Amino acid sequence: MTPLAEIIAQRIRLQGPITIAEYMALALGHPEHGYYRRADPLGKAGDFTTAPEISQMFGELIGLWCAEIWRLMDSPEQFNLVELGPGRGTLMADALRAAKVLPGFNDAASIHMVETSPALRERQEVALAGSRPVTWHDDFGGVPAGPMILISNEFFDALPIHQFERTADGWRERQVTLDGDGFAFTLSTNRSPAEVLIPEILRMSAPARAVIEVSPASVSTMTAIAQQLEEDGGAAIIIDYGHTAPGAGETLQAVRRHAFHNVLSDPGSADLTAHVDFAALAAAGHPHAAIHGPVTQREFLKSLGIELRAGQLRQRATEAQARDIDTALHRLIDPAEMGTLFKVLVACDRGLAAPPGLEPTAGTE
Repeated sequence: MTPLAEIIAQRIRLQGPITIAEYMALALGHPEHGYYRRADPLGKAGDFTTAPEISQMFGELIGLWCAEIWRLMDSPEQFNLVELGPGRGTLMADALRAAKVLPGFNDAASIHMVETSPALRERQEVALAGSRPVTWHDDFGGVPAGPMILISNEFFDALPIHQFERTADGWRERQVTLDGDGFAFTLSTNRSPAEVLIPEILRMSAPARAVIEVSPASVSTMTAIAQQLEEDGGAAIIIDYGHTAPGAGETLQAVRRHAFHNVLSDPGSADLTAHVDFAALAAAGHPHAAIHGPVTQREFLKSLGIELRAGQLRQRATEAQARDIDTALHRLIDPAEMGTLFKVLVACDRGLAAPPGLEPTAGTE
């Protein structure tokens, strides 16, 4: 076994099977051997690629969106510009460059990055060199009070989930146990403590062997974000892949070197993610903030003018660069690529006008 696999195995030997949420937390966040404590996982040489790394257009449009939100907030002299899971810092760098079109925005922004990876923090520091000072936090709880614009791109998908499977005796939580020299899934024999955090969803009807996934960590993070917006004002934009309504279905996956990997093999060596339940995020935020969306990434980026921006870039591009621009545009908005699987949800304080890109499906007020 790898060092982390042995640590997990020893915990199971001492305490019995662990939840999938515990397994994910260790595999991704163990202080020494966790996946996000390792080298930079992004890019062709890594395990996956995110939208900001595909094209500068993505970060630029997010930057212009943030600048407009700041204007709708009556341009406070100081505000927290927060990014959750900022990757290499590419999105923030592109956003700050684009937001310069609105005088005063960059000077008013106090930049806060929520990042646990030492390797990625180093990349972010390089990407943002020359911008305003940056403060890093291990979790959202470290972000100070004050007006806030928050960006979250592919952050919630990596938060731990619990899985429940329908049996003849009702829903039982899936757990991870030992199986010879490796790990295997099993079912709890008793009621799970996680059930107290999960409302009606465990009363839903479903066929035998159906699986549902819930993420109390996502709900608590969304609640904290919405509470800060309620108290201090601002908006949060959440972009991720997932579904708009709760239902049965298993989405937990591991990715290594841009290919699917066995979830239970070599923990810490692959990225673990699950589809985001946007309905759950909206419900968590609604008591404290106005919720807009979700809309598809395709709808959102098109409404912000990504096709126009692509055209502008093509005018100054070589033939090869123009092909790259078209390829990037296709990946970001085509329904067969990221266009419809990825969704955009916005939470904002109730006094703020409807955010750009979300007016067609403005939600709870």
